[in-house]
Amino acid sequence: MVEPPPTLAVRGLSKRFGGVVALEDVDLDVLRGEVVAIAGENGAGKSTLVNVLSGMCRADAGTIVLDDVRVRVDTPARARALGIATVFQGLALCENLDVVKNLFLGREIGSLWMDERAMERQSTQLLRQIFSTVSRVRDRVGDLSGGQRQTVAIARSLLGDPSIVILDEPTAALGTTQRMQVLNQIGQLRARGLGVIMISHNLDDVGAWRTGWSSCGTAATTASSRWRPPPPSRCTRR
Repeated sequence: MVEPPPTLAVRGLSKRFGGVVALEDVDLDVLRGEVVAIAGENGAGKSTLVNVLSGMCRADAGTIVLDDVRVRVDTPARARALGIATVFQGLALCENLDVVKNLFLGREIGSLWMDERAMERQSTQLLRQIFSTVSRVRDRVGDLSGGQRQTVAIARSLLGDPSIVILDEPTAALGTTQRMQVLNQIGQLRARGLGVIMISHNLDDVGAWRTGWSSCGTAATTASSRWRPPPPSRCTRR
């Protein structure tokens, strides 16, 4: 069986900060409907890769291809326009605002005035699609649990109908129950046909519900592995 071409193909990506090599000759393929894990310790270059793919900084060398078209991702706005959505580790949520306002902040529906009902309706639909435990979209984000806040950030990334979603340390500082909820929501993104890149330094997260993982152990190397569904109660290392 011939494997379909990747929706995202990265070749030879490199980035230096002065004399420090953050990324060196990184190759990465992401297909639609799959999760790719990138694992490594602090300082291994994971966040630099996220910043390059999300348009936060420019690579010194390498190419990025989306759906067989070579693209330049030089700003966050350009990344979003190309269909690359990123959920950063800091989440960038406003705790004093409710869920609806956080989801649509800067992207409100309406011309002369905001269509609150439409935004509320779409917020509810987005959260249901990823099986969120957030029951009331008018609750303040500051009153939500850590896992629920991560859910809101993931749902916000879906507003632009992306083809690639990048999650930077999505389970950091979460308890066991909330961690598993977030991992299940990542599975829902995969089921929607999106390509998902999950950044983590926690190999338990990488191996929690998939069979393969790779690690990156130096600042000059970032490795990835393609995840596929495992048999029940089985997790092996490749």
